[in-house]
This record gives sequence, C-alpha cells and structure tokens, in this order.
Amino acid sequence: MNHPQVDLAAMARQEMIARGFEPDIPAAAQQQAEGARQAAEPGLPDLTGLLWSSLDNDDSRDLDQIEWAERAAGGIRVLVGIADVDSAAAKGTPIDLHAAAETTTVYAGIRTFPMLPELLSTDRTSLSEGEDRVAVVVEMTVAPDGSIGTIPGANRIYRARVRNRAQLTYSAVGAWLEGKAAMPAKVAASAELQAQLQLQNEAAHLLRAARDRMGALTFDRAELQAVVDNGKVRSVEGRRANTASRLIEDFMIGANEVMAVTLRTAGVASIRRIVKVPERWPRMVELAAHYGDHLPAEADAAALNAFMVRRKQADPVHFADVSLSILKLMGPGEYVASRPGAEVEGHFGLAAHDYTHSTAPNRRFADLVTQRLLKALLAHQAAPYTDDELDEAARNCTLKEDAARKVQRDMAKRMAAVALADRVGQKFAAVVTGVTPKGVFVRISEPPVEGRLMRGEQGVDVGDQIQVTLLSTDAQRGFIDFGR
Repeated sequence: MNHPQVDLAAMARQEMIARGFEPDIPAAAQQQAEGARQAAEPGLPDLTGLLWSSLDNDDSRDLDQIEWAERAAGGIRVLVGIADVDSAAAKGTPIDLHAAAETTTVYAGIRTFPMLPELLSTDRTSLSEGEDRVAVVVEMTVAPDGSIGTIPGANRIYRARVRNRAQLTYSAVGAWLEGKAAMPAKVAASAELQAQLQLQNEAAHLLRAARDRMGALTFDRAELQAVVDNGKVRSVEGRRANTASRLIEDFMIGANEVMAVTLRTAGVASIRRIVKVPERWPRMVELAAHYGDHLPAEADAAALNAFMVRRKQADPVHFADVSLSILKLMGPGEYVASRPGAEVEGHFGLAAHDYTHSTAPNRRFADLVTQRLLKALLAHQAAPYTDDELDEAARNCTLKEDAARKVQRDMAKRMAAVALADRVGQKFAAVVTGVTPKGVFVRISEPPVEGRLMRGEQGVDVGDQIQVTLLSTDAQRGFIDFGR
C-alpha cells in the first residue's frame, strides 16, 4: 500500500532549519534585489556577437556559465563566460550577508532553496538567452595533447559584455552528440551552432584525456532524481552524466584551474577547493584485490584511475557500484584559504595541484568570493578580503556544503520512501556504502536509493556487493530499511 502523501515541501523547509540554514530570503535582501542591476560599464570588450550557448539541466534558470570555442594557433581556444554576480550584489550588502551565511543553493528535490534572491540568480545575473550581461571571461587554449597553460599568453581572464544565443539542455544535446536522438530544434536551425557544439565536444575530449593520463578519477554514478507532478512524488530514477554534462564539467575544471593559477601567480590569497589523499586507501587496496586487481600500498591517483578504467572495461554493468564505493572511501572535498607562497594540498580526485571554485557564483558563495578577488586583481585594487575573512569563509563553506548534502540526502530518502512504498518485499542488488556506529548503510542500483541494513549487517564493509530485501519504508522519518 502507498504511503499517504506527506507534505514533503514543509519537511524540506524544516530540514533546512534543523541543519542551520535560513530557508527564507530576508526582506532586506529581497528589497535590494528589486533594485539590483548590473552596472553599465563603458570600455568593456563587446563579445555579444559571438555564438555563445549554455548547457544545463532541463529546469535550470540560474545560469552561471556560457561557452564558445574556435580553432586557433596551438589548439582550440575556449572561452567560458561566468555570470558577474558581484556587480549586482556587492560585498557587505544584505544579499551578500545572507549568501555568506548560507554559502550554497540547496536542491532538496521537492523544492530549491536559493542562496541568492531568485530575482537575481534566475534573472538579473543569470546568463539567460537573449540578455546582454557582464561576465568574467576565462580564456584558455586547449593544446592537441589536452594541456592548458603551456602556451605563453594563451590563457587569460578579463571582463566583457556577452549574450547567450542558445540556452540548451544536457538531456537533448547529450543524446544528439551520442547519436541517440535527433538534434534539438535550436541546434537543427543553425549549422554554425552544430559546428560550435562539435568543436566544444572535441576540446572537452582532449581535456578529459589529458586529465585521465594525469590520474584524474573516472566515475560513473547515478544521482537520484524524483519525478514530481503537482507537488507529489510519482517515482524516483537515476540521472547519469552524458556527453553534454561531461563537456561542461571538463570546461569548468579547466576554467577553475586557470583561475587558481592566475590568483596564485599574482600572489593573491584565495580559497582553494581540495580533496585530500584518502585516509581509507588500505580499504581501496582490499577492494581492488577483491576484483583480482592490484593497487600500491601508498595512495596513487593514477594507479587508482587505471584500476577504475579496467573495472569499467571488465564489467560496465556493475561499474557504478565500484564508483560509489571509491567515492565513499575518498571522503568529501573541502575549502581552504591559500596564502601566497604557502603550499596547499591539491585535488586528489582531479589530479590537480591548483584548483578553486569560480564558475557558479549564482549558486556557491566560494565562487563569489573568488570572483571578487579576481576583479580586484584586474582593477589593480586591494584584495576585498582579509586573510581571517578568507579563513572564516572557507570554514563556513565547507560546513554548509556538508549540511546541504545532509538535507539533500534526507529529502532524497523521504521521496524514495514515498516512491518505494508499494515495493516492500522485493529483492535488490546492493552495495555497502557506509559502516558507522549508527548502523550499516547500503545503496540499491535501480533506482539508486540508499537505506539502512537492518538484518544481516555483521561482517560487511564499504564496497561489498550483497543482495537485500526491502523490509519497510517510512516517508515521515525518511527510513528505508533492508534485510540481507
């Protein structure tokens, strides 16, 4: 029997409050947003004539990035335009103070809790189709070997006027690039746009191949997405990355590296995004041995990626389970303040020494901080943040990111409990995702739902693949219980 439909939106709001968020935009910030506009600045380069396009989720309106590419001496010249949010929400204003406290937009499935007033993030500073905007442009040249930064003067960052000519979606463009569907209407109507997207895809493949050689990890994971109709959850399904979403991921990683190198080279203190060397590397070694493979005793990103690639080739059907296990064992990323000349740990998962977050200022406060640091550098002005302020911002961004992950996880469980209520008693293939003092947790593959193992949990560890039966669901508490 189905659960009676619970008020998931109210639960999401309460979950936000319990995790330390303020789910309602303050009145002062809303009032500021009413009058907020990007200031018209004379003298900025006019790049509105380029065939910029955006790629994002089907329902996204807070568009942070647009892209354009051309063949150039030394490779493919890629431009990533990033929404200049700071120009409409200055440091110390009510909007900024709220964003600094929240630090992130929280996508709770049934409802989105924006970091910025929606009038700003989905309108005034969104790189919406057909709108002239001011953007921070990261320009990079992708060499034939996939490297960036090796050609003098090939990578630079500046501000410019831009206009998004085509707002496109991952689902439609990805299916076309993969040969699984016809061209989206906007793409079919423009031979120039078709060539533009193919060139961008070519550049993205070069970037990815170069990172693979450096040891960046190759994952294949499905994100749980609820199918909601009139505020009611009808089902849950896994949403996987496709060629279009990977294209944007590759460009954003490249842009973030260029940003981090630019700030470090200029001697500017900044916020870095790091993923430490995994503490549970010995368990990864055990996991590889379980599959008849080998990892060295010391953590090695290139060796781990090579193992992942071999697993994907050997068993693509179950590769998502291996990906999930490695992700859980790696642990989350974090933000840290970086001082000029000081050594900062890199991003283990991306095999990157210099990495920051800068490409989503409508959605993440760390990116807005980075944008302000970059703009001050370009204007030859003093840095807008002290070292202590950067330390505090980095700590809060890490804490709130973890809190947001918990809100999303708990709401995903509630939505999944609603969707799975009539499947109690069914058997599922599962992988163990957590062994904690609070219990053992598993994730089934279809749909990709996580729950607690209430029976037969003795002797299992993260990465073990087992068969489970769905014992019960409780949408009110977000409980999904399995038995081995």
